[in-house]
Amino acid sequence: MTENSAKPFSFRFHGSSFDNMVETLGGAFGAFDAEPVGRAKDFHWGLDFSVADSAVLLTGYHEAEFQFNIEPTGTTAEYLSLVVPRRGGMGVTYGARKAEAGNGKLLLYNNFEPDSVLMHGQGNVIDELLINWPVILQTIGQTFEMPFSGSLDLLPELDLSTPVGRTIGNLTETIISGMRDDGPLLESPIAMAHMTQALADLVVRMVPHRLSHFLEKGPALIAPRHVRRAIEFMQANIDQPITMPKVAEAAGVSSRALETGFRAFKGTSPAAYLLMLRLRAARQDLLNPESKETMKAICLKWGFFHFGRFSAVYKTTYGEYPSDTRKRVSRR
Repeated sequence: MTENSAKPFSFRFHGSSFDNMVETLGGAFGAFDAEPVGRAKDFHWGLDFSVADSAVLLTGYHEAEFQFNIEPTGTTAEYLSLVVPRRGGMGVTYGARKAEAGNGKLLLYNNFEPDSVLMHGQGNVIDELLINWPVILQTIGQTFEMPFSGSLDLLPELDLSTPVGRTIGNLTETIISGMRDDGPLLESPIAMAHMTQALADLVVRMVPHRLSHFLEKGPALIAPRHVRRAIEFMQANIDQPITMPKVAEAAGVSSRALETGFRAFKGTSPAAYLLMLRLRAARQDLLNPESKETMKAICLKWGFFHFGRFSAVYKTTYGEYPSDTRKRVSRR
């Protein structure tokens, strides 16, 4: 793409006024608040997107700079955005912190976190690959085997000249090219799921974040025997009422020693670890397209006797409600 080229794509949505762009984006993203930077007599813009189960590709174009913020609502989808600037740039602010895409840098951010976003440069063209946040949360659970909530504190800028930057950047580009213009990835949900999962694995394992120190411990840090016995007991009795004193007895240690061992080697409490195992089992049932069990039956099967609480902790862990998981599977 040359710097002086006109609009590089044929956009599904386009216009020549700023208010028209805000109205269109507001309809797509919810509580969208934006304002131009400086004066722009004509504000030509374009937007297109491609949608898959695990990701969305957005391509945006505008002639003049503007800034915006999006206030998440109860229906706003949470995602990890990987921003690839084609011309111009994009910056996000978190209080006093700023992060920038452009000049050989990829921008990564969770859409629930920035205070504001600035689109800059004349004739700006940006690709954004949005990975569903539940994919990231599932990868975290599989990688660290611990419950997780709150901000991942992911390093927002990725230098594309580094080996890690090139690896993640190349896979991001492959997915983008495979989705654009009704590309082949949209015709193969299985391939799309594998590629987004691979990208999530790379991000979680290679980009610094608040859990990265657990990776630095490496495989040499093997949990002691009593912790392994406790986990085996939990897994064997996951569908039964289990108390922590029972787990400690099965592991052959005191409740205090059990707590200390889990904190040191699993980064969480025994009770939270058991909750994670049960949530994972319930999620596997919800993701099974052959399962005919009702939501209530699945909850009771894995020891959740209050559906409202189960739904809330499931949403915190996987970024979506259990009903959303089942609906997504049933659409396939």
